[in-house]
Amino acid sequence: MSQRIDHSIIQAWVKPNTKLLDLGCGDGSLLQLLASAKQVQGYGLEIGADEINACISKGVNVIEHNLDAGLPHFADNSFDLVIMTQALQTMRFPHLVLDEMLRVGRECIIAFPNFGHWKARWHLSLSGRMPVSDLLPFEWYDTPNIHFCTVKDFEVLCAEKGIKILQRQVVGAEKISSLANALPNLFAVNAVYHLSK
Repeated sequence: MSQRIDHSIIQAWVKPNTKLLDLGCGDGSLLQLLASAKQVQGYGLEIGADEINACISKGVNVIEHNLDAGLPHFADNSFDLVIMTQALQTMRFPHLVLDEMLRVGRECIIAFPNFGHWKARWHLSLSGRMPVSDLLPFEWYDTPNIHFCTVKDFEVLCAEKGIKILQRQVVGAEKISSLANALPNLFAVNAVYHLSK
């Protein structure tokens, strides 16, 4: 099984021996990769029982937690880095989750799907229906995605909050492309941001 492109980007950005927290860690694949490749020490937070069991079977430290409740059990600057991949758009209040990430971590990395991608726009304009694809495999009524964010939306939010964008990498159709880098809001399928206060 090939490694996800956002995981490859994150792996390149994470320094060895980093103390990190992975929010919405899923089956623990990213934490397992980073522990092996970069000797990170960390925990994952996850709400899904199947995902928690998968983490445990991989030997990944995981805590059951609903991220919409914030991170009240973690002190300021408890971690070097807080990561969230493909979950920001599922949060009830993503702007507050972002605040919490930068409260408990000195830096954070966020990866999310770009809902401004041209294929999503094209599908909506032609069919008049919300798109369903490999990237967005749910119908509008059963999707976990409740906040549809574009690259531009996210950068405006960061500017409004005074958050520094240390690095940004956008991904076209499962690869880094010059077209996606030139016009990210239109051609990026996914975006990965490295942020600090």
